[in-house]
Amino acid sequence: MEPYLVVDPDLPIAAAVPDIAAALLSSQVVVVAGETGSGKTTQLPKICLLAGRRSVGHTQPRRIAARTLAERIAEETRTELGDVVGYQVRFTRKASRATRIKVMTDGILLAEIGHDKELRAYDTIIIDEAHERSLNIDFLLGYLKQLLPRRPDLKVIVTSATIDTSRFADHFDAPIVEVTGRTYPVEIRYRPVRDDGAVSDEDDAAPVRPAPPADERDLTEAICDAVEELQAAGDGDVLVFCSGEREIRDASEAIAARNLRFTEVLPLYARLSVAEQHRVFAPHTGRRVVIATNVAETSLTVPGIRYVVDSGTARISRYSKRTKVQRLPIEPISKASANQRAGRCGRVAPGICIRLYSETDYEARPQYTEPEILRTNLASVILQMAEADLGDIVDFPFVEPPDAGQITDGIRTLTELGALEGRSTSPSLTPVGHQLARLPVDPRLARMLVEASTLGCLREVQVVVAALAIPDVKERPQEK
Repeated sequence: MEPYLVVDPDLPIAAAVPDIAAALLSSQVVVVAGETGSGKTTQLPKICLLAGRRSVGHTQPRRIAARTLAERIAEETRTELGDVVGYQVRFTRKASRATRIKVMTDGILLAEIGHDKELRAYDTIIIDEAHERSLNIDFLLGYLKQLLPRRPDLKVIVTSATIDTSRFADHFDAPIVEVTGRTYPVEIRYRPVRDDGAVSDEDDAAPVRPAPPADERDLTEAICDAVEELQAAGDGDVLVFCSGEREIRDASEAIAARNLRFTEVLPLYARLSVAEQHRVFAPHTGRRVVIATNVAETSLTVPGIRYVVDSGTARISRYSKRTKVQRLPIEPISKASANQRAGRCGRVAPGICIRLYSETDYEARPQYTEPEILRTNLASVILQMAEADLGDIVDFPFVEPPDAGQITDGIRTLTELGALEGRSTSPSLTPVGHQLARLPVDPRLARMLVEASTLGCLREVQVVVAALAIPDVKERPQEK
């Protein structure tokens, strides 16, 4: 079946199609920068096929985004999912030999490098949401820079929100195509969780009831108060940003307990079942309050959002050198992330963003979130680089190189596991190291499996590793 390839004329990216097509012809790499909601994620694969490209690999940072994006593109091209448009995430693959647009997580593309170093399965690769600067994205950008001279036929499109895009352009010496987003004015209101007196919005136009005493109000209460305030502001759905599942569950129960009229409360996070994730995108009547993690910050566009409540926090992955544990502490988000969240309510009409922290707090925050490569254990990256024979990690063209201490710590971890020979920055893998590189889990967990196989207790240790590799073994409907 031939796909229906028409770029949605109502999206801002439609005006940039000639510029993007021209840049693809003249350059191997193109950086497409635009506000969230400009249509770059859904329309770029179609633009590539219209420009004569035959096989497009499109990466997403999260599984939920990869799956929903593939469904959306298949719907727009009027084809069956798994035919012209397919997707692959961990444990799930819905693609075929006929697939021309394959949406996948960046981890899947990294895994494909292990058996297809030249990435011959694709003539075009789209690295989406590059501004998130995950470890996988930074590694892919470095690998592609090495690969491009060997694959002159390969085209790469790097997409980013308007956050530090010059860094990607300088990395590849590539042109930037700006996509002007369709944005409406957004009013920012600061409502700190704890405050001494009455609170007001930016222009002090509308008096608001005083905040409860500090010892009586917590984050959940603040979210409920903000949702009630927005109820009076007009029609439209509300998007609430929380840091994790527990906070989402607490906020959902608290809002439901207030019995707001014609209001439906829905959670949105990566571990939800597919059916529950789809509820967020289904048509509805009345008002909907979507309570989400930062998956809704850039990866997914929830339709119909007029208002945003920003808790100002997120779970940020950090590695502790002292305890050798990768943690997910709750931390304040950066200014760039706060602005991304606020922009979510300016897509369909003028919006209101309520920040549950003070303006002084906002101004004191860092401009950008620190890239993951600067706050994580590099053992897994070093292992994959050694397996792919990519040479010295110091010479690898990272967008932002890690410091020497991180590299040393990663090499020490792998040496202790018996995966590396020597302590240089260009070590060679032992037979055990080759086995670890082929297992899609943390090297320390992989080492448990390898040793268990040797000792004849693999079945038992598999259970332990599985429990350690996932956040929670329980999955149940939110309402139950």
